[in-house]
Amino acid sequence: MRNGKPGFEPRPESSTSPCNSALRIPHSAFAWPALLALVVTCVPPGVEQWPVHSTDRPRPPVVDPGPERPPEPPPADAIVLFDGTDLSQWQSQDGTPARWVVRDGYTQVVPGTGAIVSKRGFGDVQLHVEWATPAPPKGEGQERGNSGVFLMGLYEIQVLDSYNNDTYADGQAAAVYGQAPPLVNASRPPGRWQTYDIVFHRPRFAPNGSVRDSARITVLHNGVLVQDNTVITGGTVHARRAHYEPHPDRLPLMLQDHGNPVRYREIWIRELPQ
Repeated sequence: MRNGKPGFEPRPESSTSPCNSALRIPHSAFAWPALLALVVTCVPPGVEQWPVHSTDRPRPPVVDPGPERPPEPPPADAIVLFDGTDLSQWQSQDGTPARWVVRDGYTQVVPGTGAIVSKRGFGDVQLHVEWATPAPPKGEGQERGNSGVFLMGLYEIQVLDSYNNDTYADGQAAAVYGQAPPLVNASRPPGRWQTYDIVFHRPRFAPNGSVRDSARITVLHNGVLVQDNTVITGGTVHARRAHYEPHPDRLPLMLQDHGNPVRYREIWIRELPQ
């Protein structure tokens, strides 16, 4: 992602974390220095201490994930969203038929046709997606093999050619875009098939619209752990802090058109207990 959606307005967050509990306990002047220190340090690790898209943020170390592997059959209880034959499970964001091309067992972004969204909505899920960026590569940074997997249409795991292609850490492949870089860069070369295996737990909202539980995500990129139960701080936006806005418990999956002919295949999803 580079050009984001309209921003999300901040809402008060309710939590039972030690940070929130501590804000209620000072009973004397002696407690205030400790409270101030606690407030300063009560920041989600790996997220808030760096400006969004900071080019000074350290890049994740590179790990060779090994050669690409042939697709494996999905689990028996999986919902197959794309099996290489058609886009019958998908549509454009305006409800019209999806306009991406399908050939040779994959679907490919047709730049300018827009994102595609699943016809069904989902909440907590296990998701498997395979993707490949164009070869030979074109462009640099965010303009090279850019797309995105948006859980609930709102929370993006970045798709990007991050093989020998420098960009800001929170915008490379497998980042929670604009929030959390991957633990390592497990990218394969352009043109090679790559996999995301994702476990996603949606946010929970209180009746007043405040956040009761933030969304969390675990991602394996080419079989390598790159997001480990990462807290998502809000819906994906570009170059701004993310914030939550209440939404339904089930929303469609979205694949982004960012103007690059990225390919996808073997997309399946398992619904998890809510």
